[in-house]
Amino acid sequence: MDNMSTNERQGQLIELRDVSRVFESPAGAVTAVDRVSLELPAGAFIGVVGRSGSGKSTLVNLIAGLDRCTRGSIRVGDVAVDQLDEDALARWRGRNVGVVFQFFQLLPTLTVAENVMLPMDLCGTARGAEARRRALELLDLVGIREQADKLPTALSGGQQQRAAIARALANDAPLLVADEPTGNLDQQTSTMVLDLLRSLAKQGRTVLMVTHEHDVERRVDQVIRLVDGRIGSPS
Repeated sequence: MDNMSTNERQGQLIELRDVSRVFESPAGAVTAVDRVSLELPAGAFIGVVGRSGSGKSTLVNLIAGLDRCTRGSIRVGDVAVDQLDEDALARWRGRNVGVVFQFFQLLPTLTVAENVMLPMDLCGTARGAEARRRALELLDLVGIREQADKLPTALSGGQQQRAAIARALANDAPLLVADEPTGNLDQQTSTMVLDLLRSLAKQGRTVLMVTHEHDVERRVDQVIRLVDGRIGSPS
């Protein structure tokens, strides 16, 4: 499977124009992302950094189609994400975006391989023996094929995060977003996960990572620094 078009591989995969996200609260409107415009190239490993509450996760959620912008436009490849209705957005997201969470979010009653197979089943990209074969290939890619038939609770934190990355790759998405993927891991395991994400970017995917890693600048190709919802000083 390969959903990445030539334009997505070679051009600007992500383009935001004057994007804002405003949340309503009992205390009034809160602007989490404030008039952000940026272009991000395909096949890059990009770190999104900033203090807590700076809008990092909101920005990534907007790009991934997990949230809607209040104003502005968002394009990923040749798709105007902000223009899609809910059904079309869900279909697009399932095939084009892989999501990795800080706390893994693996289903505890499914084996590791079954967790990786689940997005394929939901999107109809592979079923049965074909889905199992692809799941094992992905688990081999992230270095835990031998854990395929275990439940997630039998794995270490680092192994669970690797399983979550394999699941995010299940439908060969060109965009991988990771929200604090090393926030729950020790330093050695964090380094292994960051190295894995970087290798995926080198293979052609765009990897967008929210992180508090102190030395992120030396690990990624580009840093987006947010300050109160706006793009701050470049790194």
